[in-house]
Amino acid sequence: MPRDNAKEYDVIVVGSGSGTSLVEYALNSGMRVALIDRGAALSGRGPVGGTCLNVGCIPSKLLIATADRVMEIKEAYRMGIEATIENIDFERVMHRMRSIIGEDSEGIAEGLRNTKGLDFYHTKGHFVDAHTMQVDDKRISADKIFLVAGARPLIPPIRGLDEVPYLTNESLLELERLPTSLAIIGGGYIACEYAHFFAAMGSQVTVLQRNQRLVPNEEPEFSELLKEKMGERMSVHVGTEVLAVDRDENGNGYRLTARDTDSGEESAFTAEQILVAAGRRSNADLLQVENAGIETDDRNYVVANEYLETNVDGIWAMGDITGRHMFKHVVNAEVDYAWHNSHHEHKVAMPYHAIPHAIFSYPQIASVGMTEAEARREHDVLVGHAQYLQVTMGEAMMEIDGIAKAVVERETRRILGFHIMGAQASTLIQEVINAMATDEGIQAIASGLHIHPALPEVVQVALSNLHSHD
Repeated sequence: MPRDNAKEYDVIVVGSGSGTSLVEYALNSGMRVALIDRGAALSGRGPVGGTCLNVGCIPSKLLIATADRVMEIKEAYRMGIEATIENIDFERVMHRMRSIIGEDSEGIAEGLRNTKGLDFYHTKGHFVDAHTMQVDDKRISADKIFLVAGARPLIPPIRGLDEVPYLTNESLLELERLPTSLAIIGGGYIACEYAHFFAAMGSQVTVLQRNQRLVPNEEPEFSELLKEKMGERMSVHVGTEVLAVDRDENGNGYRLTARDTDSGEESAFTAEQILVAAGRRSNADLLQVENAGIETDDRNYVVANEYLETNVDGIWAMGDITGRHMFKHVVNAEVDYAWHNSHHEHKVAMPYHAIPHAIFSYPQIASVGMTEAEARREHDVLVGHAQYLQVTMGEAMMEIDGIAKAVVERETRRILGFHIMGAQASTLIQEVINAMATDEGIQAIASGLHIHPALPEVVQVALSNLHSHD
């Protein structure tokens, strides 16, 4: 039934990142489809293709790959290689990143504009009621609506911050000149990745993290080791809350007043530029989901169950807007489950037990499943450790800090979690992800021959060193 003269569709998709897969599924099913996306910009129209492509994982890794190469050269002396870096062309590094991203994003936009049967609304929209959305001066409606609308930087309420031109993970991508010094507010994965990048490029970096740990969702020993390694290249302060920001009286950029969260003692830091990397904020408020009666949690993330259903019939939500697992590979999987569940009576739950992620800091961190602390709450566990130096290739590479950690259920030998910190961590962990996804346990890894000498042997060693660790 038409809703208040709204244009009727079978499916509305909000978000042009992983949401484009839903568009393709719907079009291939012969449905009338609308896609709404203002693009990756806080105002006006921005580039399409979603957060990952435009302001997230892809541009950051294009930059971090350069930083990794810098560190390899700087640390080559450990292997008897004397090498120096004569120059880093920051402008060229940034231009390469923007060129790749711009070409990919424009290609997606052109494809969406020319897709037969698709109405692409390259603008913002919001809910009017449960199945009607306002898009500029138009109203559109559908029985099935999929929210893949993402999140944006969280800006903490720091006195004076809104009066200075701070950077975020979005705006820093437009930099043409390397800041001589950079203060980073935050200590999560975005903060640590960009701290690595800017320090490698030559900035004097100061990290100010309110939490007592960097990347606090990782294993405590990994957080501590990362702090130690980052501290060799930059100034790292944990348990430090930024209270105020203002312009530095000496003309050196900006002054940040911070407080030690334990002692209450205040101190000041100066930097030419400030990067705010203090977390993410759901875009649910921009969609005015309350008008549709869609439930949100206390942080305003849309609540969706394991079938990706919201509390409103006919509306599904996935990806960053739910705040559950804010990684591109997760939402790519979620859209498949959401589409299936929207068209089949037999619903299939999204499997969240083996969700992997990686932090492209230096060194890298990669994890899948539970931490040791999480596992111990509900399971009787065994824990295994292995140093990279325990395998021949780790020793050859002089990976003195690399470590792998296994968390296994004692009785079943089911892998509950696995964590790696060191070179190639994001690659090494893949065989564990595969074993956990199929619930085959340790045997799935032990039964496969591992090349010797190769770095994946560190996974085998960790699983062979299981012990009670109470």
